[in-house]
Amino acid sequence: MAAARFVERLNEQIGYEFAASQQYIANAVYYDGQTLPRMAAFFYAQAVEERNHALMMVQYLLDADERVAIPGVAAPETEFDDIIAPVALALEQEKRVSDQIAALMGVAREEGDFLSEQVVQWFLKEQVEEVSTMSSLLAVAQRSSDAAMFIEDYLAREHGGGGTPDPTAPPVAGGAL
Repeated sequence: MAAARFVERLNEQIGYEFAASQQYIANAVYYDGQTLPRMAAFFYAQAVEERNHALMMVQYLLDADERVAIPGVAAPETEFDDIIAPVALALEQEKRVSDQIAALMGVAREEGDFLSEQVVQWFLKEQVEEVSTMSSLLAVAQRSSDAAMFIEDYLAREHGGGGTPDPTAPPVAGGAL
């Protein structure tokens, strides 16, 4: 079904998504330790979202009757110099993931793998949102580094609701765990 080269790269991407999830947990724990509960909650939620991205990719491979290989991940960064550093790291990570997803799209196109290309489209759209969210949060954190409660207020205002699930999102392996 899916092109072999695409399957190989998607299995690699699954590892990147799990690594992103782990990094976001580390960010959340840092903010919990700084008594910034909104920042912590934001990154805990981001961790779940990244894990779900990995599981969407797993489900696609299962649906395509392809081999799933869950790669190990490197330990996340856990020491930060200030409250801005985890957000800056998150933005850097989202930009890197955007490049990785774009490369996946390139592989699908080169291989003429139109089904895989269609699935990757959703992830491309998602990355635009992720980079925008982290860019805005970084700008707020930089402006408010001396008054962290302003960052907390921003998150309460802008990211306080749970939002509605995207009906176009690919299914997650294991359902909505």
